[in-house]
This record gives sequence, structure tokens and C-alpha cells, in this order.
Amino acid sequence: MAAPLQVSVVGTRRGWKKAAGIIAPLVAGAVVWLTPVPAGLTTNAWRYFGLFAAVMVGVIAEPIPPAAIGLLGVTVAALTGLVRASTSDAAAWALSGFSNTTVWLIFAAYMFALGYSKTGLGRRTALVMIRAMGKRTLGLGYAIAAADLVLAPFMPSNTARSAGTIFPVIRNIPELFGSRINDGTARKMGAYLMYTALAVTCVTSSMFVTAMAPNVLALTLISKVIQATISWTAWLKGFAPTGLILLAMVPVLVYKIYPPEIKESPDAPRWAATELRSMGRITRQEMTLLALVIVALSLWIGGAKYVDATVAAMLVVAVMVILRVVSWNDVLGNAGAWNVFVWFATLVTLASGLAEVKFVNWVAQSLSPLLSGRGILMAILLVVGAFFLLHYLFASVTAHVSALLQVFLAVAISVPGVSPVTWALLLAYSLGLMGILTPYGTGPSPIYYGCGYVKGKDFWVLGATMGLIFFLVYGLIEVPWLLKM
Repeated sequence: MAAPLQVSVVGTRRGWKKAAGIIAPLVAGAVVWLTPVPAGLTTNAWRYFGLFAAVMVGVIAEPIPPAAIGLLGVTVAALTGLVRASTSDAAAWALSGFSNTTVWLIFAAYMFALGYSKTGLGRRTALVMIRAMGKRTLGLGYAIAAADLVLAPFMPSNTARSAGTIFPVIRNIPELFGSRINDGTARKMGAYLMYTALAVTCVTSSMFVTAMAPNVLALTLISKVIQATISWTAWLKGFAPTGLILLAMVPVLVYKIYPPEIKESPDAPRWAATELRSMGRITRQEMTLLALVIVALSLWIGGAKYVDATVAAMLVVAVMVILRVVSWNDVLGNAGAWNVFVWFATLVTLASGLAEVKFVNWVAQSLSPLLSGRGILMAILLVVGAFFLLHYLFASVTAHVSALLQVFLAVAISVPGVSPVTWALLLAYSLGLMGILTPYGTGPSPIYYGCGYVKGKDFWVLGATMGLIFFLVYGLIEVPWLLKM
């Protein structure tokens, strides 16, 4: 009787877990809806925030797939007219995320990964990395960090850099060590490599103006508020101490916080060399894909002024189909890519709704009275901390910059003792770092979340943990550095 009883207990636990996953979002939304509307907000704005909170809790609890939760949230908001009153305007808003360029760039990144897998180029490149630095898993972590750092100054899209260039390569490494998604072996190596890649790109995105498009937008908005110009070199000089320390820390931090089961593999380089010999010479299909990847990199790096990163990526995907690197059926049948496409598109839409109903402005303006009479360090902690944590409400760094930067900067420069340029940099440097907080916080996040190596709940816990560490290092290193400059 022990076995049936054990099955019954497990079934009961699963039932309770599923029920809790369904109830939690409803409770979160109901609590907000039943709470009196705060002064300065419309009823619609407060109710929309309740719906948004319910969706976010649902994404964490996952009673149904996150993409379905996002689609449901957008549909309910459109049906109830919480963001836009007329049916045509509500429909246009509900579908707006599906035209977002970052969403399509993420989709293209999945197609690049598919090409690497089908042609064998991904396996070959992964074997080369293992041959060079594969004796230790930590060494691979630093190889990923070095690759991202080299590309970051030249690629103004962290989605193109990390999701489109680095992910398709490192995605092939874990399986070579028997670390797979669905058989309980994800923690052997894959989870560590994937999360390290995401954490690293969040750091490099803050290090260079040209490492992430929202940085350039931030400088444009800053110049309008404080009439000051911040150069590329001034930006780098201001963040370099913090950035270099974080880059050195990230592979080790993730190694300690989320350790891989395979830590050393002294025979791996020799094995990789043998496997490379068995693969033979590079094939024509691999050469074709490599040429297309170089074209994409060239357009992302050198053609950013003339060709949008997403348009460049979609062009390369189309040529991949034409040259039969991948087939159109491969594109249509990539369920993971379409799932992430729908999920991220709906989250972008939902986050834009918060700005449209003026909920975000209300939060920022509510902070202003809290700064009166505070010391400089406390004021910085409150302003930058609130700016950083409010990224939980955004599925795009660009949206975050557009909605909050000018409002927060206008509030911040009213505090005496800190120059306007210093305030501007304190806020702007946090833009890349805050992407670590959520599975939707920055362009590459959905790729690493959707690949399946890091469990949903683990992703949230790691995001909060790494976000706290990033913020502490930022406060201890960056704030004193900028105040001295």
C-alpha cells in the first residue's frame, strides 16, 4: 500500500500547487481592486495596475504557460477599456507589442540558434571553446564574459549581441557534457552557462553608451533636461571601475549562487579536439551560415546608422531560408520561438499600458516629497533605488527610459549637493544592470528564460539576488566614484 499512498500524496501536493497557482493571481488583482484608489490616480489606472499585478503573479506562479497569461491579460484590458476606451483604439493597443522591434529581434535570434544547430556550426564552435577553455566550467563562464565584452562597444543592441550572437553558440555546449533541459540534467552545466551569459550582458550594457540602444536615448533625454552633453569616453570613464569589478565577479558569483554540477573536466579539451577531427572539414552549409552571421554582425556594428538591427536580422533569416540553411517548415515548427514571441509581445504591451494610464508618472511624482530634508547619500539611495526597482513594471529598457528618466531626473536635480550631470549618470548607468531583475527585463532575457535550462522560479530568485548584489556594488563603488569626479 505504500506505493499507491505515495502516489496519492504526490498527486495531492500537485493539486494544491496548481490550485494555489490559479488563486494567487486572482487574489493579487482583487486586493488592488478593492483597495481605495490613491489620490492622483484615476480609477481606470488603479484597476489596470490591479490587472497588471495579477498577470505578474500569474507569470511567477505559472498555473498556465506565461505566454497564455500575458495574452489573457492583454485581452481582458482591451475588452474592459482600461487603457483605451474605444474598441478600435483598444485593439490597436492590444496588438502593439507584436510590432515591437525587440520582439522580432528575439524571434530572429531563435532562428540563428536553429541554424547553428542544423548546420553543425554551433557544435563546432562550442567544441573549439571547450578545447581552448573547457578544463573548468568557470573558465567557460569567463570565456562568455570576454566574448560579450569584446562585442559590446560595437553592438548597440544587447539582444543582437547576447541573444543573437552568443546564445546560439553556447546553447550547444551543455549537451556535449550531457546537460539537457527535460531529463533532470539542466543543472550539470547548462543552467550556469545560460544565466552567466545573461548576467554578463546586463553589466556590459551599462559599460558602454553603444552597448545598448536605450543608453543613447537616455543621453538624448538627459540633454533636454540639463542641457549637458556626455561623451562616449566620459560615459566609459564614469562606469569602468564598477563595470570591470562586476565583470570579474559575475562568473564566480553565479558559480557560487547557482553552482553547476560539473565543475572540472580535465579531459574535455582532448575530447573536444578528437570530436573536431571526427567532424572533418567545415561544410558548405556551415560556411554559408558563418558568412550570414558575419553579414549580420557587420550590419549590427557598422550599419546601425543605416539599417535597424531588427531589419538586418530578419533579412539574414530570410536569406537563411532562401539558401536552405533552414527550411520554412523549420521556422514554422519552432514552437519555442513562437511561444517567446507571443509572451514577450504581450508583456511589452502590458508594460506600455502602465505608462499610458499615467500610473508610472504617479509613482515617480509620489517620491518627490520623500527626498525633502534627506542627506545626499540617502537621497541617492532613494532615487536610484526606486528607479532601479520600478523596472519590475517594464518589459523593455527603452520603455523604462521613455517613461521614467526625465521625471526622475527632474526630481533628482532639485536635491542640492549633487551636480545635474552626476545625477544623470547615476540614473543612466543603472539601465543595463536592472535588466537582470526579471525574465522580461531586457531583450535577451526571454531567450535565456525560454531555453528552459533555468527554472521559472529559479529565474525570479536569481534575478532578485543578482539585482541586490548589482545594486550594492553600484552603491559602494559607483556612487563614491561619481561624487569624486
